[in-house]
Order: sequence, then C-alpha cells, then structure tokens
Amino acid sequence: MLVLGDSLSAAHNIPVEAGWVHLLEVRLENMEPGWTVVNASISGDTSVSGRNRLPALLAQHHPRIVVIELGANDGLRGLPLADLRTNLTTMVDAAQHAGAKVLLLGIELPVNYGPQYRDGLRAIYADLAREKHAALVPFLLEGVALNPALMQEDGLHPVAAGEPIVLDTVWPKLQPLLH
Repeated sequence: MLVLGDSLSAAHNIPVEAGWVHLLEVRLENMEPGWTVVNASISGDTSVSGRNRLPALLAQHHPRIVVIELGANDGLRGLPLADLRTNLTTMVDAAQHAGAKVLLLGIELPVNYGPQYRDGLRAIYADLAREKHAALVPFLLEGVALNPALMQEDGLHPVAAGEPIVLDTVWPKLQPLLH
C-alpha cells in the first residue's frame, strides 16, 4: 500500500509513530497481516509534486492500493480548481493503470476561502471518485478539525490525540479495498 500525501499524512510536528499512517501499519499487522505500508507523504507537497513523483513510486513499490491525500496545500495556495482536478485525475489514472485500487482522501478548507472555492474543492473529490470508481473519504479530518483540543496551534494539523480519529475516519473506506 502506498500513501501519497502531504503534512496531514507525514505526522507534521508530532512523532511519526503517532501519525495515522503509522497507526494504520499497526492496525494492519494485527487485523490484516501481510500488508506493507509505504508512506511517501511529504510536508508541503502539492498535487503537482505528487503527480510528478507517483510514476517512480508505482514502478518501485508496485502497490495494490494507492491512498492519495493531496490537495490541501493546493487549496491553501489558491491553485485553480481545474489544475487540481487534472493533477488528481492523472494520479488516479496512473495508479489504476498500474493495477492498484485507489482511495481518495478529501480535505476541507477554512471558511475564509469562500463557498464557491470550498464547494468546488469538495466536488472534485466526489466527482473523481464516482467517475473513476475510486473509494472516497470526503473529509480526512472529520471529527478532528473543529475540535481545538485535537488540533495544533496552526489550526491545520492534528495533535497526536487526533490521529487515531483520523485513522478511524479512513478505515471504513480502506478496509474493503484490502480484499
């Protein structure tokens, strides 16, 4: 399994072993032995850098599942939504062409980005999942983002106590892909 993400999957400012991807590895060892997780997430990564890195990662690791958690940094930088859609589509297509199942992890932006951009971002993940028959978690930080006790001071990244909730948000959509 390959996780291609940004700081939300790279355990930003918390110990790596507290991050949801490491917690996923532990859960898989206990519940679904035989899976290896490659966390190719890089803090600050954007959809274009992920798109550019993905072909080599696919060739190197031959994953059966690719989890794509990118788009937050694009959104925070105001990348045109059409560009984000193109980058995500390219990544989904590449992963599926390589024989992998895909799980998209959607993200929400702060309300100051306005409803048009925020709704457009939501629609990209939902439409792409439907069109490409990919699994979708609509909002990775569901149950975490609006709880200040579970978020770092930046308001963007979970503290270690929020990471098990993130995993519990991902798991119901990921588990069916394991079989």
